[in-house]
Formats: sequence, C-alpha cells, structure tokens
Amino acid sequence: MQKTLQLSDWLPTTRKEMKIRGWEDLDVIIFSGDAYVDHAAFGPAALGRILESYGLRVAIVPQPNVNDNLQDFEKLGKPNLFFAVTSGAMDSMVSNYTASKRRRDKDAYTPNGDKGFRPDYATTVYSKILKEKFPDIPVVIGGIEASLRRVTHYDYWSDSLKPNILVDSKADLLVYGMGEQPLRELITLLKKGVPFEAIKTIRQTAFLLEEGEQPPRNKHWEDIEINSHEACLKDKKTFASNFKVIEQESNKIKGRRILQRSGRKLLVINPVFPTMTEKEIDASYDLPFTRMPHPKYEKRGPIPAYEMIKFSINTHRGCFGGCSFCTISAHQGKFIASRSQESVLKEVQALTEMPDFKGYLSDVGGPSANMYQMKGKVQSICDSCVAPSCISPVICHNLDTSHKPMTELYQAIDKNPKIKKSFIGSGIRYDMLVPEFNKNADPQELEDYTEEVITNHVSGRLKVAPEHTSDPVLKLMRKPSFTYFHKFKETFDKINLRKKLNLQLIPYFISNHPESRLEDMANLAAETKDMGFQLEQVQGFTPTPMTVATVIYYSGYHPYTLKKSYVPKSKKDKDEQHRFFFWYKKENQSWIRNTLEKVGRHDLMSRLLPAEGKKKFKPGQKRNKSKGNEGTYTSVLKHKRKTKG
Repeated sequence: MQKTLQLSDWLPTTRKEMKIRGWEDLDVIIFSGDAYVDHAAFGPAALGRILESYGLRVAIVPQPNVNDNLQDFEKLGKPNLFFAVTSGAMDSMVSNYTASKRRRDKDAYTPNGDKGFRPDYATTVYSKILKEKFPDIPVVIGGIEASLRRVTHYDYWSDSLKPNILVDSKADLLVYGMGEQPLRELITLLKKGVPFEAIKTIRQTAFLLEEGEQPPRNKHWEDIEINSHEACLKDKKTFASNFKVIEQESNKIKGRRILQRSGRKLLVINPVFPTMTEKEIDASYDLPFTRMPHPKYEKRGPIPAYEMIKFSINTHRGCFGGCSFCTISAHQGKFIASRSQESVLKEVQALTEMPDFKGYLSDVGGPSANMYQMKGKVQSICDSCVAPSCISPVICHNLDTSHKPMTELYQAIDKNPKIKKSFIGSGIRYDMLVPEFNKNADPQELEDYTEEVITNHVSGRLKVAPEHTSDPVLKLMRKPSFTYFHKFKETFDKINLRKKLNLQLIPYFISNHPESRLEDMANLAAETKDMGFQLEQVQGFTPTPMTVATVIYYSGYHPYTLKKSYVPKSKKDKDEQHRFFFWYKKENQSWIRNTLEKVGRHDLMSRLLPAEGKKKFKPGQKRNKSKGNEGTYTSVLKHKRKTKG
C-alpha cells in the first residue's frame, strides 16, 4: 500500500513548508511556468529531485505572478548556490498559442486548465526579474524553451529572428537537453569550491563571454564558429546555413564546441554528454517522487496534463527519427536511453498501489513507443556518424531494430495481477513494422510485436503518423513513402479481421508543411478518401525553434542543400491547404471543383467529389471496407494530436 503522504513529502513551495523541514535557507530555488506536479514526467519536479539527491536544500516556486509587486520572486529569499529557471514542460509560446497564433483557451499544465498563469517567453521573463532583484546570484536556465532557443533562432510568434536566449534573459548559464548529467557536474564543482563564474567546461551547457574573452582551452574539444547573429539578420541564406552545423554537432557522440558572436558577446555551446546509461536513467526514475500534484491545488481543479499521464510509464528517451518538423531529437537527442525492465516493472508496481488506480495503464512508451532498447550494433560506427536520422531515407544497417525487448516488456507488465490492461498511447513508428522498409529486422519479430500491440494494447484506435502522401514532402520531412502506410494498413486489417477486434486505424497528417503545395493536399485528401478515411482534425504546421522545417519556413532555403524550397505562408495558402481535408463538406465542393479545374487535375476531382446518385459519407464516419461489410459505416471519433516535448 502507498504510504500516507505528508506535506513534507513534496519539495517546499513556501516559507511555512521550509520550516516544516527545519530549513532556514535554501541552496537552489526553482522557478517554473508549470504548476508543481511531483512526477518524473514533469521537468521542474525532476530537476528538483535530482538536486535534492545531491544533498541540497531545494524549493520550487510554480507559476510565479509577474503582474503584481513580484513578491513571489522574493518570498523564499536568496539561494546559496543559484536560481534555476524553466518555462516548464513546453515552450511557453507553444503552450499559450495555436498554430494560427490565437491564444489557447486552456493551459494543460495549470489546475483546471486555467490560462493566464504562464507569461509569454516565460524563461526570459522570470530570469530577467531575478537578475534585476538579485544581481549577485547566478541564474541557470534550462528546459525545452531554453534548450531550443540556445542559438539565433526564428520566433514564429513575433515573426522575427531572435538572438540566443542568454542575451535577452541575462541568465548566467544555460543547460540544454536533459539536465541530469550537466547538473551533476555543476553541483560537484560548486561543492569543491569552484566559483560559479569560473565554471565553463561542463558539457551540455552554454554561456556568454564578454568582448575579448576567449573560451577555456580543452584538448579534447574542437571548436567550430557559425555565422554571427548580425550576419543572420542580414541574410536568410546565411541563417539557414547555420542549422546543418547545429543539428549535426548536437547529435554527435563526439561533437564540437559551437561558437557564435552576438553583438559584442561570444556564445559558447559546449558539446553534449554521452547518452545516459541504463543505470543512470533508472536512477532518475527511482527518485522519491510522490507522483501527485502539490496539495495546494486540491481546491483549484485537476491539472489536465497530469490526468493524461497519471497512470502512464515512460520507458525511454530520445528519438532517432529526426523528423524535420519535430524538436524531440534536438532536446532529448537521437540516441535512445532506455530503462531496464526491472525499473519499469518497479514503477508499474508503484502505480498499482495508488489509491485511485483501477487496473489500467494509459500508456507504456516514449517519444516513439517502439524504439525501446534500440541502439547501434557497432558503437564505433555510431561514434563517427553525422546523420540526423537513423531511419531516413533508409534504416541504417548498423541499427538494431529488434522489437523483441518491447514485446517481452509488455508481456511482463501484463503479468502483474493488478494490471487489467496496458495501453500504448504514444505514437508508434509504423514504418519500422513493415518488413519491406525495415529490412534489418526479423520479420517474425515485427509480426509478433504488431500482433501483441493490436491484440492487447489498443483502446479502440491505433494512432500512427504518416504525416503526408506526397513523396517530395515526405522526403523533406524525413519520413518514408506513403506506400509503406498502405502495407502497414494491410497488416492491421488482417489482424483486425482475424481477431474480430473492430479496431480503427487513425492516421495523422500535417498541412502547410514546407514543400507541400495545394495539389499535394488535394492528392492527400483523395488518397485517404480512397482508403476509407474521413479526417475531422488535421494538425497545421507550427514553426518551432530548432527544426529543419522552421528554418525553411523562415528563410526559404533548405539548410543542408541551401536550395530554395516552396513554403505556404499566407493565411490564404494555409486555409486552402487545410480546406482539402474537408472534401465531404458541401460548402467546400464548389471550391474544390474550381481549384482542381485550374490546375488541370480532373482525375483528383472525380475521386474527391461525390458523383450524383452515390451514397455520401456522413460527417464523423468512415467507410468500413472489411470483407462482408461493403457499404456499411462505422463511427470515427474526433481525435487530436498529442503534443510532445
């Protein structure tokens, strides 16, 4: 049984809670844009527990008020070591705004989903306030917002190039990526008495040097200087050329130190740490989390993001897909850090002891569910690799893509007598389950995994993300040909029919992505219609910092080839691309006919527009093409892409 929790089981958030622990002062104070949920999936809590494990007295100030007299920034006093600042689990602009730049109605990381508790550019806002009030106390920034804004970057919401976040935030040190390893070294050095301002050689950190200062010599590191912020402002192609260096060096085992000038200052980005070992990542999940929101929120309502992951298990970090629109590899890295089966099963047991657990795990997975325990067969080959993706345009011959460890993990979880069912809610890379694409793998292992997932771990719908149907768009996305989705659907349909499961396959697509033209979207609509899908919600491309697609969106140039790429940018372009998804709506049919006539695509017109006398789809339904069920319809529920990062 889970022990009865006391207020002291959470990190303190007030002076009163400090006194309960008998503390008069603190070593580190964390400021976060999220409400405080003491769970490993919430970065601020993970940061606090890591620091606590080093023997430090740590407190957290969740969602400080920036619209009053700023008392939240002073109520806990000065820390002995430093302030730590993060926007939370998401970039604050992604959290606050939609792809069309409308302010969101809800904030998933706030009680009751209430909005307005997280400022725009939260990391910068919090850090500047702290530097103004406590200029002598170091400020360390981290989390996804700081991580992805560590160099000159395009900011979609202001439609401008911004310098590295250290310039505007005035912070002293930036930790990028996952923070366990750099924090461990930082605390070790501070405990040895090394002055904070002298700490310049920790991997996975970035800092600014004044004019004339040089980065400390390191015989193990090479330096590479990218184009300055000012040069990027003058020329978009120059800005684009920076990204190839940034992405490759960030995903190398032995990356170079990146330098970039910004005004009179020099940005120094130290190389990444090696991928965390199994022992290291197990230790992170073994910290004494209560797994619960702080009791202060009991009367304010549930925290939506917590409710979503409350009974889920994270099995690994990282993603070697390298998708052009995704930030996961830029933050978590392309190499997979997996937990041991023992660690996962230990957490499963802890979940079963929670008082409101009903026997169902909502998700067992990671950024991509089926990358658990995957790594290079020969490490020396990975050590010299610069490819941003291990599976695009083809799967690397050195990548071990065995799905057997995952199949065994799922089966081990389900042996727990208190588990009624464990679901796979994370996205699955369906292409890695297609033998024609994943030629490295044992076809029988792929079949076993696919059948295990479909039979035992799907709650009505299996979500996968082909993203597009156009080969040129998919090539830019670093995604495989849509033909492999057809092959996967054949396998899905066979298992579905043989097992009499009546499951639905839900594909996700992106509109308005660079290189996607109006004709491509018409073809996407026609091809998915032919397959029996009627889409109700489609994700519009959102340019976020540190992705290939965002660099192309802003500059018009592909950072690897420096060749021009087509970008749908105007509201008209975006609305028209989106409109093709709703071919079944009567008000769109005249527009579709006129548009396709202009480009001479009568073939698509005949596929998209219903012929007179034929039975039409009803909104919210899809054609069931199962043998013996021609012409019948089954309901398709509305769905929404799960945001990652």
